[in-house]
Amino acid sequence: MVDGISIRVPRWIAGLSLFFCIYCVPAFSAGHPKIFRQSSTHIDVLYYSPNHEYLVTHLIRSYENALNFQKNLFHYTPSQKLSVLLDDFGDYGHGGAGTVPSNFIDIGIAPFSYTYETMPANERMTWIMNHESTHIVMGDNSNSVDRRFRSLFFGKVLPTDEDPISIFYSSLTSPRRYSTRWFNEGIAVFMETWMAGGLGRAIGGWDEMTFRAMVRDDAYIYDVVGLESEGTSADFQTGENSYLYGTRFMTWVCYTYGPDKLLQWVTRGENTRRYFASRFKQVYGISLNEAWKMWIADERKFQEANLAEIRKYPVTVPQRITAGTLGSVSRAYFDPKDNVIYAGIRYPAHLGSIAAIHVDTGKIDELKDIKGPGLYYVTSLAWDPHGRKLYYTTDNNDLRDLNVYDVDTHHSARLQTDIRTGDLAFDAADGSLWGVRHSNGLSSLVEIPAPYKDGKVVQNFEYGYDIFDIDVSPDGQFLTGAISDVSGRQKLVRFRIADLRKGDVSYETLYDFEYNSPGNFVFSPDGRYLYGSSYFTGASNLFRYNFETKKMDVISNAETGLFRPLPLADGSLIAFEYTSKGFIPARVPTKALDDVSAVKYLGQATVNKYPELKAWKLPPPSSVNSENLITQAGIYKPIQNVHLISAYPIAQGYLNTVAVGMRAEFADLLHLAGVSVDASFSPDPNLPENQRAHLSFDAHYWNWKLTGSYNYADFYDLFGPTKLSRKGESLKLAHSQYLIFDDPRTLSLDWSVAGYSDLNALPEYQNVSTNNVGNLLDANLGLKYSNLDRAQAAVDDETGTAWGLHTRLYYTHGAFPSVWGNYDHGFLLPRNSAFWLRASSGKSFGDFTSPFASFYFGAFGNNYIDHLSIDRYRDYDSFPGVGIDAIGARSFGKLLGEYNLPPKHFREFGSTWLYVNWARLTFFSSDLVTNFTSTPSRTNYVNLGTQLDLRIVLFTYLSSTFSSGYAAAEYDGHITTEYMFSLKIL
Repeated sequence: MVDGISIRVPRWIAGLSLFFCIYCVPAFSAGHPKIFRQSSTHIDVLYYSPNHEYLVTHLIRSYENALNFQKNLFHYTPSQKLSVLLDDFGDYGHGGAGTVPSNFIDIGIAPFSYTYETMPANERMTWIMNHESTHIVMGDNSNSVDRRFRSLFFGKVLPTDEDPISIFYSSLTSPRRYSTRWFNEGIAVFMETWMAGGLGRAIGGWDEMTFRAMVRDDAYIYDVVGLESEGTSADFQTGENSYLYGTRFMTWVCYTYGPDKLLQWVTRGENTRRYFASRFKQVYGISLNEAWKMWIADERKFQEANLAEIRKYPVTVPQRITAGTLGSVSRAYFDPKDNVIYAGIRYPAHLGSIAAIHVDTGKIDELKDIKGPGLYYVTSLAWDPHGRKLYYTTDNNDLRDLNVYDVDTHHSARLQTDIRTGDLAFDAADGSLWGVRHSNGLSSLVEIPAPYKDGKVVQNFEYGYDIFDIDVSPDGQFLTGAISDVSGRQKLVRFRIADLRKGDVSYETLYDFEYNSPGNFVFSPDGRYLYGSSYFTGASNLFRYNFETKKMDVISNAETGLFRPLPLADGSLIAFEYTSKGFIPARVPTKALDDVSAVKYLGQATVNKYPELKAWKLPPPSSVNSENLITQAGIYKPIQNVHLISAYPIAQGYLNTVAVGMRAEFADLLHLAGVSVDASFSPDPNLPENQRAHLSFDAHYWNWKLTGSYNYADFYDLFGPTKLSRKGESLKLAHSQYLIFDDPRTLSLDWSVAGYSDLNALPEYQNVSTNNVGNLLDANLGLKYSNLDRAQAAVDDETGTAWGLHTRLYYTHGAFPSVWGNYDHGFLLPRNSAFWLRASSGKSFGDFTSPFASFYFGAFGNNYIDHLSIDRYRDYDSFPGVGIDAIGARSFGKLLGEYNLPPKHFREFGSTWLYVNWARLTFFSSDLVTNFTSTPSRTNYVNLGTQLDLRIVLFTYLSSTFSSGYAAAEYDGHITTEYMFSLKIL
């Protein structure tokens, strides 16, 4: 009974619910991985493999160590215990943090990628906790106003597109979460550096070189708005620019105004402005935009001084081979037969690929697309000059596969799946491959003999020691590489391969680079030298190691940086010059230099000016007392840990009326289990009493989902023609699973069974009456395949194939089965444009006079304010130009052609809290044939339309899209038109 209104629950729903509780719930627990849990006073560590347990105590110590420091520095008291998930789903380590609705950190435990020294090489669990815990402090720290709202809403509100008013509530409970990404990453990198005693990216060679190259090239330095719009989408460094710019600006602010004021800005305390930009003006007395312009002006002066210092000695002038940049680039090889350089490349508007770069002409032939290219290293590449084959890795952001490409036949094949091995090097003496494997957080040296179907671990390195950038001598006797230890020190070392195969893993240290990486040192063709690069002099210069004299010589004085040297048989050298747009291959001299100037680092200048930053260095995690550190250990069970995370008022729409109510969210720490409940009431007296109360719930457990409703209401029914609200009761059980998951190639099987009672319209078709059939059973089964890809700077999928096969059964006073399928194929065109062909066809069965025996088509389908797909004109049952559900068909065939113009990325369109990211214009046309199995009733429909999409970003994390469209449709000599305007929320 709700406000005097009786809610009747049909017997079939009660029966289905009982069946679910008795039979399905116990089955849900089967087949899911066991999750382990260890806890201390302030942290829960969750992990799914006993092989990861060795990291737990060290991780807890690292967090407690950081927390003790941050409590004092930021006046921080955690609102709740931190949850940390350890995973090993990728071959390179990562970290991610969130504070809404709960404090959570996800840690990929694999070693980092040290390519180009874009990441520090110090002990990574401590580094990750220093960095990610700073995110937690920034998002979770609160004042009394924030805490009152958290109490009012029973927690920190997680925004949901189902009830977008939650965005407002979320900003009240966690205002600092809605700062730009550069702010969050900038302060985290700044703190990571000083908490590690200066070992971090605030004093990093890559960061310094990035801005030095911009000044040398007179390149555009993004303003505070353009950074988050164009800079993180169209630039070759994409999202990494948030780290680069954010760290640089934080360092400049500290250098200019001091660390005390920086802490005032970033710390959320009493009487501080909610929005980070408003707080900046409150602290510094100038706007963030003004300060950003001041920083850019100072940055140009600082880097001009660095360039002048480099130019005190003769500068190495690379003789560029290509006219344009390659973006990111892998290790490269020279093929004297074809006079080409082979390398993996990745740059905006192009898919990552293996390319042949013609040394004489600079022409670039892209030979083979790389599935899952890495950002900076693209792929791990090895070259067999005798067999004329390239060995390369795919899935470089996940679990890497080993592949081979024949340059003569252009044939490629996958040799091993999930080999987890990169840093490939080819042994010409016996044809074997050597590589470095990352698994369970450890590095291993691996030998893979021909025919490369299996590999053998030669040496396992203990935690904290990593090997990378290996190479094999031309005679097959030696293997060299860079080794980093737990302190971050790095050495260039040499192994004797014969000894490695005997189990002797001792090595010779060729050169100690201290805290700099010996980057990609490779043998000369005669085996006398090793050529590589290092920031040893501040700028990344080329070095040559002489095995006879055991001397390391610097052979370049680069203005920006030179990397990945490629020594040729004639004694000449090719290397890759860093520019503001990416790498360019170039010829460089090989003469040893006597004098090279060292550049200044802004981070070093900052600590010199404010030596108190040295006091921010943390003691080692081992200083945290381990006695009674672990307060709880055991198995983590998601359902037993479900709890209320928030509750707040909502508004909904029901049959053109407004309803008001509440939403409650429940979830466990990992959101593996949870339920949301919406309850509302329509005060409109014109509604029948039995339709004024509305209730719905959405429960999930792993890949199972149970939903139910009574007079379902939906927020978006308030804003447009598409209506999802329905009279009556429903209960639906759904399951989804992947049969193939090899991202981006996936094959999923989805099924659902639902029961409805007292519906006034079909569940999928709002304008088709059920004719008061009473109860309805709706069963669906779908098989969906997708293998889609997009080039860098894309805004949507641009190439590939997707298809689906679907069946549906309506049962009510008879069975009404139907089957349909779709097939989509896309073609990537220049400058991130694309052309798509989308075909679909279907057939329904049963009494053709029944509304359950037809498909229905019509309209764009977008509401004025919406949360579903922006491009619903692609759906098989959409047909812009006619009304919703206006076309009925017992069978159909449809073909749609779609052309997406190149997107326009905006540089300065908005403010820090609201900006336009990109705009895209699309043209489409489709031909629909209905009832093709019946000549008398066969009808042909044709339409032509266009849609313009603008991506609008609110507070960095809340992406919305404004779409407008127009379409005209023609059938039987009649022409109808349709306009569409829609704002998609989240």
